[in-house]
Formats: sequence, structure tokens, C-alpha cells
Amino acid sequence: MSKKKAPPIDVWQGQRIEPGQRLDLKFKVGERRTGAAVRIPMHVRRGLKEGPTVFVTGALHGDEINGTGAIQQLLIDPTFEIDRGTLVLVPVLNMLGFERHERYLPDRRDLNRSFPGTPTGSLASRMAYRVFDELVSRCDFGIDLHTASVRRTNYPNVRGDLTNPGVKRLAMAFGCEVIMDGIGPAGALRSEATASGCPTVVMEGGEVSKVEPGIVESAVRGIYNVLRELDMLPGEIERPRYQVIVEQSKWLRANKGGFMQFHILPGELVEREQPVATIYDLFGHVQTTIASPFDAVVIGMNTLPAVSPGEPICHLGQLPDDTSASKLRKSRLQEDGLEEKLVDQLSSNIAVVAPEDNDS
Repeated sequence: MSKKKAPPIDVWQGQRIEPGQRLDLKFKVGERRTGAAVRIPMHVRRGLKEGPTVFVTGALHGDEINGTGAIQQLLIDPTFEIDRGTLVLVPVLNMLGFERHERYLPDRRDLNRSFPGTPTGSLASRMAYRVFDELVSRCDFGIDLHTASVRRTNYPNVRGDLTNPGVKRLAMAFGCEVIMDGIGPAGALRSEATASGCPTVVMEGGEVSKVEPGIVESAVRGIYNVLRELDMLPGEIERPRYQVIVEQSKWLRANKGGFMQFHILPGELVEREQPVATIYDLFGHVQTTIASPFDAVVIGMNTLPAVSPGEPICHLGQLPDDTSASKLRKSRLQEDGLEEKLVDQLSSNIAVVAPEDNDS
């Protein structure tokens, strides 16, 4: 049997897209139990000059819609144009999860652990195969937008396998303060796309079921930065005052049950032995205080104050040995831009008190 020939790069879903043109398309990835088609919206636009093809996807987990908000921000901006190459914007990748306000598919499988998929496998595997065939295999680079899972929030960070030169190029250009180096889980879109020759990064930021203005702004800035890095857009890349590469991270967990108060903020730089949270019983008696085991940046936080032993409290990214939390903190204090706004916005629904304010 002869191998299926890929369509020309300027033909999407059977429609030719000329230089300077844009098209709204939908491609079928499966069927509902009613037999109705499940179609994914896809916006394709070409620059006037030749260049790379880049995809940007949102809502791969159906309830993670900050990325959807960021992509829609680009779609409704009449001034947004690309000079070179082709940009493919997919605001919702997991349509079945999105419609149900759920992370997973109806078969309870995780679409983001099912790539590259197979045409005869499970529902998730079949959908992943179609996405890989229709989108990923035709692109040179990719950006996948995510949030934290339920009852958690993430400070914006970019994740990718920095041993891959293409991934490192995108990750450094994106413009987040925190870059997490790692190959990623097996079956994840970003790891399987990268392995297939399409360097792909993930941005994590914010909470599920929300479109948060600061996270959207951070994602849009990152997309602009990547397109500028690839010479698809004019202009200078906007970088934060510092960037740190995290190779090791740790979820701190509750060792006592009770009601928790944080002493840290999302994105905060903490020093070794610095208190991060105190757990009280319901009478207000201190049960335990949890401290950071190393100099770190606060990547993620639990937003539910009632905890049981073993439940995650916060996700810390260990700073490299040659990087001081106190020095980076001074650099952050000199800044009055998006990063400071993000800290304020993300901490608005988390009760935070200084350790010395406790009655203990």
C-alpha cells in the first residue's frame, strides 16, 4: 500500500489559502453517540512571504479555557497580521470536554496522554490521530496553552525539552520568567509533536473554567514573541527582567489535616526554610507550619484551604545553584509591568498572611 501523500502546505481541508488570505475551517475528529460529527474549529492565515507553519492550540483539556481566551483575543484583533509563513489557531482542541466543562473526554480518557493516536483505537486515540494527522504533522513549530488543574492556579511558565534546539528557541523567546525543562509525559501533545519533528512548548497559567486578563495578556505576548523570533512578525521581543530555567520541582504536601493559610504568593521567590503555609485546626490552633526545602519560585498553588494529609499545597521550582532567590526578588521589585500585575491578580482569591502575623 502506498503512503498517503500529504496535501500541499497551502491547502487546508481541501481549500487553497493564498498569500495574505485567512480562512475559518472545521475538521472532523469523531462522532457523537447521535452520529453527529465532532468538528474542531481551525483558523488558518498566511503571510505574504514564505515562512514556517506554526500552530497554537487551546483547551486540549476541555475546562482549561485561558488559552481559548488568548486565541480569541488574536482572532478579534483587526490589527493582527503576520508577514511570513502560516499561522494555525485552534481555540478549542477538546471539543467534547469543552462542551461539558470537563477536563477529559466522555470515555474518561485524557486526550493529552493519547498522542500520536491510532485510527482504530479508543475515542481519545482516534481523536488524537486526527489532530496529529491534520494539524501537527503539517507544522514546523507549536504552542499549546494550558492552565492548572481543578482547585489550583499556576503562575505563567513555559515547559519544554530544552535539549531540543527548536524547543529551547521557542521557550526562551516566549517571555515567561519561569521556564521548566523536561521532556514531558508520554502521549502528551508537546512531547509527541517534538519527537515527530515539530518542536512544541506548553504554556501553563491560571485556573480552570476562567479567562483571566493577566494570563491572556501573558499568553498573547508570548505568541507575539515567538512569531517575532521566527521572523513571522516585525518588532522586538518583550522579555521580563529575568528568566530562570527550572530543572527540578517539588509539590509540597500537607502532613496534617486542617484549614490552611498561605504565607506566599503565586510567582513569589522564596528562600530555603522560608515558611510557605500554616495549617490550623478548626479552633484556630496551629497544627504545623510548612517551609520551603530550597530556594525556589512558586509555580503552582492549591486554592482550596481545607486539606487532608498528603494533599498538595504548592508546587515549587528549585532555583539553580548559582541563582539566588533574594537577588531575583530585588530584580522583581524594580519591575512594574505584567509580572507584578499577574502576582496581584492570581493572589486575589488566595488568603495570604505573613508568618509573623500568626497567633502561634
